Order: sequence, then structure tokens, then C-alpha cells
Amino acid sequence: LFGSLWDSHKSTSFHPKYLKLCSEDERRPKVVYVPPPPPEEESSIFSHYATGINFDKYDDILVDVSGSNPPKAIMTFDEAGLCESLRKNVTKSGYVKPTPVQKHGIPIISAGRDLMACAQTGSGKTAAFLLPILQRLMVDGVAASKFSEVQEPEAIIVAPTRELINQIYLEARKFAYGTCVRPVVVYGGINTGYTIREVLKGCNVLCGTPGRLLDIIGRGKVGLSKLRYLVLDEADRMLDMGFEPDMRKLVGSPGMPSKEDRQTLMFSATYPEDIQRMAADFLKVDYIFLAVGVVGGACSDVEQTIIQVDQYSKRDQLLEVLKSTGNERTMVFVETKRSADFIATFLCQEKISTTSIHGDREQREREKALSDFRLGQCPVLVATSVAARGLDIEQVQHVVNFDLPSSIDEYVHRIGRTGRCGNTGRAVSFFNPESDTPLARSLVKVLSGAQQEVPKWLEEIAFSAHGTTGFNPRGKVFASTDTRKVWRITSHRIYFFHIRGGGGHFFFFFSKIYIYLT
Repeated sequence: LFGSLWDSHKSTSFHPKYLKLCSEDERRPKVVYVPPPPPEEESSIFSHYATGINFDKYDDILVDVSGSNPPKAIMTFDEAGLCESLRKNVTKSGYVKPTPVQKHGIPIISAGRDLMACAQTGSGKTAAFLLPILQRLMVDGVAASKFSEVQEPEAIIVAPTRELINQIYLEARKFAYGTCVRPVVVYGGINTGYTIREVLKGCNVLCGTPGRLLDIIGRGKVGLSKLRYLVLDEADRMLDMGFEPDMRKLVGSPGMPSKEDRQTLMFSATYPEDIQRMAADFLKVDYIFLAVGVVGGACSDVEQTIIQVDQYSKRDQLLEVLKSTGNERTMVFVETKRSADFIATFLCQEKISTTSIHGDREQREREKALSDFRLGQCPVLVATSVAARGLDIEQVQHVVNFDLPSSIDEYVHRIGRTGRCGNTGRAVSFFNPESDTPLARSLVKVLSGAQQEVPKWLEEIAFSAHGTTGFNPRGKVFASTDTRKVWRITSHRIYFFHIRGGGGHFFFFFSKIYIYLT
């Protein structure tokens, strides 16, 4: 029976030759999931958690602004000149005074300058770019229109993960509450038809992950001719080997204004030098570099502990750590999707309520996992790097690096899930000498710079290591520094001497070089 069925369908989609000709989209099951609508109640829209005991310490953080003629920083939100609607929404959100990245970022963006901003996790970077963008759109009387088959957003915000871009969208929706400006979010894992319908209801601020953003533009549903702002959040990740082609494709899309005719803004907690050089392709020459100082980008409000443990003892060590945390929210980071499911299952078997999130889970499952974690129904969340970037979850008291990442940048972003907004937190990392030794030197520098205790055994491993992996902080204050700050040659003079005598001619050259530090 099977043979006859196969013969009768040789020319159909069951035939292997046909399968090879099918596009990936045609072979992939159709996504029908539609996410629940965001809350409409004002109390839910403006819900926020209190700043921590160390919030006032932000005023003491050193800030370095480089670039030509940077605008003067503001000290209060009143100095930002926000319109009435926006000012009320800022107040409802519980914002009392701006953080350092907001004090400097808001006036820089309002002045129309391109910006590369480097600030610690949980320091208010999202509001730093949303507020001046929304202010300009509101002042100019921008309003969403439902009557166009092609939407022309004034701002596009790109982030690497679905969870982060949805979080940014909810922040934009909050600040734009009660105004004519309409933010929309697009990302994978949900029904495309639903996404298109949401866009066509009107779109001024389009938030998206790279793949779905390019898809919507490619379908002709979004035009770029009116674009004023292009924002890259977690910019170091957006410009690495994974997303760089998508970013170049985006800025090369038909109708996209050139970098001279748009304002490009980049935000992250870390900026390796190679990423800064690449970013120059997207920014105007006179962009401003803003560095809010915390060594290595790691927040000193996070107590960091490194435990030496071999691979086979990690599970027992994890149980010990979780027994001490009780029902406090804890994020456990692993390197692979398979490990995330394995560890989550193991912890559930040990009667510890646990859920997991990674790239292979359906969008519905990812949202359910985050909801259970936020509500405290599952106080432990096992995650891969998909959750490490930018997520702002209230009352995450602990982070555990079950597997250390391969780069120090990722370590900084992971532990930044706790100790946010002036609150304190704790990060415990399991160090396996067999696999983690290349990270040792960078770990020592990050720990030392954040005034954390460095274990003697880690110093010894770092001293004997034959190199490090990833980001290597220069200096003792800022996570990243402007790579344009280099010694430059201002003039180069060559002196020529000719001496005759002794039966011959002698020629001498003397070179004098003048340099200065920019």
C-alpha cells in the first residue's frame, strides 16, 4: 500500500526532488500563533519596580563624552524640554531623575547627532533613546495613519532577540500613551498575517528583530523614505558576524536614507574595538561616543562569585546554590539548547520549580516561560544567550553561570540581568579549568575593576594562561573607550644635509615627527 501511494505521488510534494526545489518557508510548518494583546489598563502599562538603595550612586559614575562639540548634559527631566503628554508619561513611569546615560544621551540625540553609547546594563539606555525620538515626533505633529497600504515609519529600532524587542516596544508604547504616535513590534515565531495587519493599522515607530523586519520591508508593507532615526540596541551583537549581513542589507534597502540623511543611534554595555570600527560604516563621521564608566561593563551592585568546579560536579553545586536562594528569582545560564532542557528537567525532578527558554522553543512556549518566571510561579529560569541581552525582569536576585560563555562580553551581559536600576544582586559562576581557562585573565580584570574578590586560584590560572578570549578592558574606568582616541601625526618634517669632503659626498636625513592625543 505504501509503495502504491508513493508511486502515485512521485510528481507531488512527497517526492525528494520536489522537496529540494521547495523554499525553506514552504517546507516549514505555517506559524499560526498570535500573541495575546498587551494590557490596556493604565495601571498595567505604567507598572514599574522601585529603584534600589544604590540608585543615587549613579550620580558619582564617571562619564566620558568624545567627539566634536557635544551638547551640554541635562540634570533633570524638566531640562529635557519634553512636551506635556510625554512629561506626564515619564512621571507616571516613576522616573524621578535621569541616569547618566540619559543625562548625556537625551541632549545629544535631541541635537540631531549620531551616537554610540556604552553604559552598564540596567542603566536606562532604552529611555535615553526613546524619549528624544518621541519628543521630536510629537513636536512635529506626527500621527499614525490606517489608510495607507504602505506604512512609512519615522523610526526603526532593531534588537537581536524577540524578548528584548518586545520589551522595547512596551516601553515605547508606555511613553507614547495617549498620543497620536503609534509604535508597532514585529518578530518571528508569530503569524505573519497578524503582524502585517498590526503594521497597517498605523506605524510611526517600528521595533523589530532583523529577520522579520527585512521580511516585512521585502513584502512592500513598509517604506523607508520618511525614516529619520535608526536605532541599534545591543549594537555589539547587531554588528557581529551573526547579524552584520542583515544590518548591511537593511541600510542598503530601497528608499533607506543614507547615513548623512538619517540619525543613527547605537547602544550597548560593551563595544569591542573591531565593532567600533565596523560601526563607522553606519554612523556620520562626527558621531559622539558616550562611555558611562564601570570597569568591564560589569555593575558593582552585583556581587560576583567564581567557584572552581569540574564538569561532572556542576549539577550538585547548582543544587547547593539553589537551596541557599530559596524562592528568590534565579536565572541559570547554559551554553546549549540541549543543556537548557536537560538542566530544567533535572531541577524539576529535584522538586525545584523550573522553566527554560532558548531558540528552539516555540514563541508561545518562550512567552509562557517568561511569564511564569516573572510571576514567580517558576522561580528558576534556565536560559541560553537568547535571554542574556537587555531583558529587564523585576526582582531577579541571582544569576548562575552553569556554563561560562566563551567571551567576557557575554559574561557582562548575563550578570547584568540582576543588580538593575540601583538594586543589588548576586552572580555565581562555575569555572571549569579544562574549558574556561582562556577566559581567566579577562575575568580577573572584570572582577578587580568592579571591586570584587578575586580567588587566588583564578589569579594563578590567569597568570599561567596563554592568552584570553574576547573583550580585554583597557584602562581602569570605562567598559569601552572611543577608538578614535589615538595618537595622530600632525606633521612630519624631513631635514636633508649634504656634506662634501674626505674625497666624497655624504648625505644625511633627519626626521622629526609631531604627534598629539585626540
